[in-house]
Amino acid sequence: MLAAAAAGVAVAQAGPGLTGFGPVRSVAFRRLAGSGDPGHVALTFDDGPDPASTPAFLRVLADRGVRATFFMLGSLVARAPALAAEVAAAGHEIGVHGWDHRYLPARGPTATRSDLTRATELIAEVTGARPWLFRPPYGVLSGLSLVTARDLRLTPLLWGAWGREWAPGATGETVLQTLVRGLDGGVTVLLHDSGCIAPPGSSEAALAAVPALLDECAHRGLRVGPVAEHGLVAVGGYQRPAAGG
Repeated sequence: MLAAAAAGVAVAQAGPGLTGFGPVRSVAFRRLAGSGDPGHVALTFDDGPDPASTPAFLRVLADRGVRATFFMLGSLVARAPALAAEVAAAGHEIGVHGWDHRYLPARGPTATRSDLTRATELIAEVTGARPWLFRPPYGVLSGLSLVTARDLRLTPLLWGAWGREWAPGATGETVLQTLVRGLDGGVTVLLHDSGCIAPPGSSEAALAAVPALLDECAHRGLRVGPVAEHGLVAVGGYQRPAAGG
């Protein structure tokens, strides 16, 4: 009986991790995958802010007049608060990527709540705006992280297309080719503005792909911007805060 109860807890904790698989997410959890306005592409970046790479992404986006959503790690915000504030001041949307880049289904209740709460509170303090979006490390949710996100009024959001810039030998061209395979109106795109947990050169490959990605979207008549402009008012039952709220 105890074994059955333990198994039930394990399923409740790790079951949401199924959404980490792209095909499952795209078919069964379209809102969680970030499927939104068919005339819009939501451009998102994970793993920053990184003084070694994030400023270059900001320059490219500023040159093109494009805003995006940056899912930040609390531990990196603590190391570079001025850079996090600069990203927000440039008009980009800030989301929570956790405090540490750790696999959430392996973490207990106290660690999970502490991780997300610390990150959310620090991001709000540094940027001046309380975040409403949450993307788990590795795109893998847990039952505990969903409960904590709900309590923190965070909307879980994954993605529909990514660049796989962390793959060995990735270049701007390979990242673009990978993105284009999943690129369509209404998709949420994932790239990384930091190589802090990826092989050397990964953020450079992502950066090199950004201008060509924006050109491809323009060619298709697709607007590019942050999640706030993607038509995702509610995901998984959580509501986006009202403006100024």
